Amino acid sequence: MAADPLPASVLPFAAARHLVEQHAQKLSSGGSTEASETLPLLQAQGRVLAEQLAADRDFPPFPRSARDGYAVRAADLANIPATLKLVGEIKAGDTQDLALEAGQAAAIMTGAAAPPGSDAVVMVEYTARNRDDVSVNRSVRSGENIVPQGSEARRDDVLLMAGHRLDFAALAIAASVGREQLRVYRKPRVAILATGDEIVPISATPGPTQIRNSNTYSLAAQVQGASAEPILLPVAPDEPGRLRELIQAGLQSDLLLLSGGVSMGKYDLVEQILGELEAEFFFTGALIQPGRPIVFGRAVGKYFFGLPGNPVSTMVTFELFVRPLLDALSGAPVTPLRFLSAQLKSEVKTKPGLTRFLPATLSGEFERSTVELSKWQGSGDIPTQTRANCYLVVPPDRERIPAGEMVSVLMR
Repeated sequence: MAADPLPASVLPFAAARHLVEQHAQKLSSGGSTEASETLPLLQAQGRVLAEQLAADRDFPPFPRSARDGYAVRAADLANIPATLKLVGEIKAGDTQDLALEAGQAAAIMTGAAAPPGSDAVVMVEYTARNRDDVSVNRSVRSGENIVPQGSEARRDDVLLMAGHRLDFAALAIAASVGREQLRVYRKPRVAILATGDEIVPISATPGPTQIRNSNTYSLAAQVQGASAEPILLPVAPDEPGRLRELIQAGLQSDLLLLSGGVSMGKYDLVEQILGELEAEFFFTGALIQPGRPIVFGRAVGKYFFGLPGNPVSTMVTFELFVRPLLDALSGAPVTPLRFLSAQLKSEVKTKPGLTRFLPATLSGEFERSTVELSKWQGSGDIPTQTRANCYLVVPPDRERIPAGEMVSVLMR
């Protein structure tokens, strides 16, 4: 007998991810100054640039030596060995007026300006210095070991576009063009609402059938890691009136994350309340493990995710689905999900039908990385999750993956 067909709102993983990305692309801040603020350079790290940065001069601003050695005229080294007259030494930052003529050389340090008349730098290991001259035993081509002026960027070239997330390299560019402050998009505010009568505050002593509220704090940490601001709401009981009040409060933020209450149980009331608020549901499940009951929708103009209550499911679905929407709310472009490849240490057997993101450990080094599935007790097993450093990705059409096969890995 054939199985009942899946509801249309339960999507394969790739379709669900792409649907989130499509909505995220509609959320571009569009350079609005109303959604931006100006911060000192270091405080801007991790934020998204709300303006473009242009070069205030050529980069490099002079022909720059790429090696320690001797600035020379390449034509003087056509016949090797050659002896050249030393006429000076140039350190990085020197502004001395020195020009080379035929048969001359100048000692030069990495980063220093190549003097007029020179067109190459011969590395110091191919030379022997005497008192007033230097012997060279290797020829050079014109331009060798010199970075031309303006080869990295010309004055007024745009170096960073609005929408660039500011990492250490981007901050180096900002500093290089003399920017002590940057205009960045504001952090999106993300409301976090854990649901369920079994959830108690972390300071409480749980009863025999209760658990402490770990999901709110793991989600808050993930939100902060995405350079957004978490708004922690009180735990919502399995009671429609109070749950409705808290959901409405959460929808005052830029994004609402609900944890729990999205499965098929009698007291899973989240979808019911959102429906009463005339929410639009884009999907109410994804064919993944863990995290199949995930819900994605919009109510009163704000997006929300209903994440499964099991802790590992909550963590995984945040990375798979919430992060691209948070990037867009932060002003950053939406980027596709990318996996690494590693060799599987031990055979993996699963049931087909779901894309699985299973806690695993990536080990080895360089190109010899290997991955092994963690022994876990399901999506409530937080200790195993803390010991894992990645997720092994199992495609929905695989029942068995033999040891030694290259597999996809999603880093945590």
